[in-house]
Amino acid sequence: MTHVPDTAVATGPVLTVDDLGVQVGPVHLVQGVGFTIGSGERVGLIGESGSGKSLTALALMGLLPEGLRASGSIRLRGVPDDLLGTGERRLAKVRGRTVSMVFQEPMTALNPVMRVGDQVAEVMLLHGTRNSRAEAAAAAVDLLDRVRLPDPRAMARAFPHQLSGGQRQRVMLAIALANDPALLICDEPTTALDVTVQAQMLDLIGELAAERNTALLFITHDLAVVATVCQRVLVMYGGRVVETGDVYDVFTTPRHRYTEGLIAASDLSVVDERGRLRTIPGAVPNGGEFPDGCLFRTRCPAATTRCERTPEWSGAPGHGFACWHPVGEDR
Repeated sequence: MTHVPDTAVATGPVLTVDDLGVQVGPVHLVQGVGFTIGSGERVGLIGESGSGKSLTALALMGLLPEGLRASGSIRLRGVPDDLLGTGERRLAKVRGRTVSMVFQEPMTALNPVMRVGDQVAEVMLLHGTRNSRAEAAAAAVDLLDRVRLPDPRAMARAFPHQLSGGQRQRVMLAIALANDPALLICDEPTTALDVTVQAQMLDLIGELAAERNTALLFITHDLAVVATVCQRVLVMYGGRVVETGDVYDVFTTPRHRYTEGLIAASDLSVVDERGRLRTIPGAVPNGGEFPDGCLFRTRCPAATTRCERTPEWSGAPGHGFACWHPVGEDR
């Protein structure tokens, strides 16, 4: 189990994840994940597609697809029970109230036959944070204005298909923040947006989260997004956290070889001896096909026979990693 130490939760964490695992049958897709997030803290979760980022988010929300089973412990401040031991009826009272999520594709998350304003109002009525439908409708218009949608009254009467992708994602953000959750999870919410709209959304998410002191878990494969939005970062590979720390420390002095590869691959000004952009060799294996020991060793240029054993968690307080041959140390 890899529990990530951090110092940002002196007043008590909003979220505590301990030894989280996700598996289908005997195959472990996520394993040994542990971290905490404090009030107002913005944490990024990065890694290639297939690294287990979205599965981790779905496990936190109790939304794993049928056939997948979660283990470990997930605790939210203000919720007395471990979420992994909580029934669906109890979870429904937590989702959208204490913790909310903005999904990657809003068109599949929004109800296509309900007007936008009704969908924003519905989450407040379901959780009883507004006393009447009229009050909820007025609050919905205000929220649409807060997420900077033009003519929010007209937007409230529109259906999702009448809005652009960026506008739909702003509606999803309004729904997620409607009940002032303690924790907001964003699962690659800007991936399908163009660069200009993406920048606007990132500014908006950061601004609204800071304004409400909302803890933020931002899941993405885009390191530039994490550098813009987050204070701390968790690097994930093969369903495990392999490095964590302050964003500046991790991005300027990465210790895990996988983190080093991600940073090199994201820098379009860095090319190899043939003038080609840097890449990480190979591809993320399918679940159940990772090697024993260090999961990254078959793609790592620094791997030795020592890497056939699972690396121990090491590093200084606030910047930890699990690598037998960390960047900057001789093999």
